[in-house]
Amino acid sequence: MVIGDENETMKDETRYQVGIIGGGLAGLTLAIQLRKAGVNVILFEKESYPFHKVCGEYISMESWDFLEQLGIPLSAMSLPKITELNVSAPNGLLLSHKLDLGGFGISRYTLDYQLYMLAKSLGVVIKENCKVLDVLHQSIQTNQGNFIASIVVGSWGKRSRMDAALLRDFQKEGKRQLNNYVGVKYHVKADLPDNLIELHNFRNGYCGISKIEEHKYCMCYLVKGEELKKAGGSIKQLEEKVLMQNPYLKKYFTHFPSLYDKPLTISQISFESKTTVEDGILMAGDAAGLITPLCGNGMSMAMHASKILATLLIQYVNNEIGKAQLKEKYTQLWQQAFSKRLKTGRLIQSLFGNSIVTNLTIGLLKPFPFMVRKLVESTHGKPF
Repeated sequence: MVIGDENETMKDETRYQVGIIGGGLAGLTLAIQLRKAGVNVILFEKESYPFHKVCGEYISMESWDFLEQLGIPLSAMSLPKITELNVSAPNGLLLSHKLDLGGFGISRYTLDYQLYMLAKSLGVVIKENCKVLDVLHQSIQTNQGNFIASIVVGSWGKRSRMDAALLRDFQKEGKRQLNNYVGVKYHVKADLPDNLIELHNFRNGYCGISKIEEHKYCMCYLVKGEELKKAGGSIKQLEEKVLMQNPYLKKYFTHFPSLYDKPLTISQISFESKTTVEDGILMAGDAAGLITPLCGNGMSMAMHASKILATLLIQYVNNEIGKAQLKEKYTQLWQQAFSKRLKTGRLIQSLFGNSIVTNLTIGLLKPFPFMVRKLVESTHGKPF
């Protein structure tokens, strides 16, 4: 799987300046910015919009202005503004903290669809229900035909068959410590404050809950795959035997009715370090690096990365920089913006999961709000 030189000639296939594989937040916001600058863009999405995704659906306020400038009318959507954080240990000890920057709640079903409609209105070519099978030179080979793009961007999310096809380093057999997590998401009816996000820890995992649009709440948890295996692969058994050992989660799973027939799930999630360029493909969003969900910042990072990459791609399309310089600058700027936050996220992840360590950590942090503030600030950026 290699991206070749621009002077390769390929016939009988439509040519685009940029091809984007994956239509989540990074892919859609990148496509919108490029199209506004006159770039010829095609985007491939294996699902059909609108659709739900496993995601905590709390977005840091650092991305509010960016989304509104793109053309998403957040201010008119009556979205909950989140300013308070509660974190509980498996034994029920609770830590409360005010969020200085804060965030807002919106489902991916709604936000991604809004971005999709905006991208379509601007003239982005979007191929839905389209699976990318391979990338050979500049040819993106899909189940709907082959397409040519001078630059290919990978924004396929937390995991994809494309990662395996590229033999990406983070998937190697020996790297297991931060691999093989399972994500599970519900939308529920709940009776909690609009401005509150809660993170409740349990053995080898944690669960977040916060309000989104239309009086709904997103309840999403992350757990090591070994716990699901111990529960015989049963989500219900996992929740009853592991999550409900935390008294808050016992109450919520007992009293908050789900709005789904069954939860959404995703497996084999990895928080190992990833590369920003792989065989000539520029990675964006979770495909470039996944911050631990308890930091509540992954979606803003994906959109911020799209802004960095869009600026460089526009320079490339305008012949202001070459392909080698594009890759080098993107890697450098991405690392400057996010590498420290990802490392801090992995450190925080190590403090939440083991029940004894988590109980001790919450107990130690509770009397020192300035330490909690530092941890929160270290995983968040500033408005971009």
